[in-house]
Amino acid sequence: MTRAIRIHAQGGPEALRFEAVEVGAPGPGEVRLRHTAIGLNFIDVYHRSGLYPPPQPLPFVPGSEGVGIVEAVGEGIADIKVGDRVGYAGPTGAYSEERIITAERLVPVPDGIDDAIAASVLLKGLTARYLLRQTYVVTPQTVLLFHAAAGGVGSIACQWAAALGATVIGTAGSAQKAARAHTLGCDHVINYREEDFVQRVTDITDGAKCDVVYDSVGKDTFIGSLDCLKPRGMLVSFGNSSGAVPPFEMNLLQRKGSLYATRPTLGHYVAKRSELLDAAADLFEMILSGKVRIDAPERFPLADAAKAQTALETRRTQGSVVLIPHH
Repeated sequence: MTRAIRIHAQGGPEALRFEAVEVGAPGPGEVRLRHTAIGLNFIDVYHRSGLYPPPQPLPFVPGSEGVGIVEAVGEGIADIKVGDRVGYAGPTGAYSEERIITAERLVPVPDGIDDAIAASVLLKGLTARYLLRQTYVVTPQTVLLFHAAAGGVGSIACQWAAALGATVIGTAGSAQKAARAHTLGCDHVINYREEDFVQRVTDITDGAKCDVVYDSVGKDTFIGSLDCLKPRGMLVSFGNSSGAVPPFEMNLLQRKGSLYATRPTLGHYVAKRSELLDAAADLFEMILSGKVRIDAPERFPLADAAKAQTALETRRTQGSVVLIPHH
């Protein structure tokens, strides 16, 4: 018998229950994975609270990122064997000591990157990669605004964008987080609690504004983000930590400068195994080269997932958080 966090009804942190579960043997194309570290992400909170519908029928095991050791391999798998150290980002069910998972969603974790780092970085790092390399292709000529620059995705993306030679403007919600954003490669940092970020972006760019704005905040920043874009600029909305973006008239994009707006998600960028392996290899190379530095994540025992989610929701975390199973 193994244990997992399960949600029987969506709600507050008390909805997270640590209980015994049956895992069983892997079927064709599947492996049984023993987790060594599990990533914590805002989407886990959305799945728990009800902002997003349950990813699976209730009761379900939340979490969409983990690293572990392959314990058993089903039929028809050529490139993964028992004992391999692998990670994944995407399939829910991560808040567990062990799980069954489709082998084609697993990526090898290279030597030189430890389990907690890998578990803290896969979802956020693969997200940063598609945002900067695919949704909008960032070059040395790009001027960009990244909200929550000191947050999970932001702390990776700002370093990566700086390595690509872009002009990086970040926002942060405190003096401490603003100072951190500077160390992450932001050329300019705006404390949005003390400054009007639209006015500051206008000043910083001498009125030219940005080619692209990356916004995971949502409701509170949506209109301001549009106002930071130059004509034909792109708003990339990839989260809603302040609540969902309200409905808006499409004509708004025309009035504000023939703007583009997109709402991407990782799954559509790594749908094929070849895309996933390429993206993960690119991410790990950025880390191993030192161009993207990953701080050691904050750790909570898996049994304390409710405390960990509460810390995330109340902005008491800085950088990443992982859950550690005690086998």
